[in-house]
Amino acid sequence: MNDDIQTAVKYLNAGEIIAYPTEAVYGLGCDPHNLNTIKRLLAIKQREWHKGLILIAAEFAQLTPFILPLSSEILQRVQATWPGAVTWLLPARPEVSELLRGNSDKIAVRVTAHSQAAALCRAWGGALISTSANVSTQSPATTASQVQQIFGNSIDYVLRGEIGDRTRPSEIRDALTNQVIRS
Repeated sequence: MNDDIQTAVKYLNAGEIIAYPTEAVYGLGCDPHNLNTIKRLLAIKQREWHKGLILIAAEFAQLTPFILPLSSEILQRVQATWPGAVTWLLPARPEVSELLRGNSDKIAVRVTAHSQAAALCRAWGGALISTSANVSTQSPATTASQVQQIFGNSIDYVLRGEIGDRTRPSEIRDALTNQVIRS
């Protein structure tokens, strides 16, 4: 594991907010179990809680603490797109905070295809919040320098790296209906 990822994990363990590259943009992330940090993240982004947040993981097992068991049909549909840039709305466990799922009984999750983001999740040992590095309604950052310009000292650590080759954020689909929510 490289030193930058180790440093990012130290910040996550300390309950801090980090920025890191993903498939198309820089993301902001934190421990999805730390409600105080999630509230701080939402305030920094000026994002309303009821919209919910996305979790990314290096593997499906890292998402199981947040989702209800899936039928084999839905599991097969979802796993056929992972790792990849498809985020799925899956039924959330009842104990999952509304700060993560918003006004929904589903939670947005993805097994990332971005090698550095996946390495970060592996080093962290679980899923991470992954929301675009922007103030709501503004364009997301695509470089570490842009993250620092937008957020200054509001973000505790920026993991430098290259974003993936996607030109748009991940597609979002509802796993129960297979409806595309965002393409």
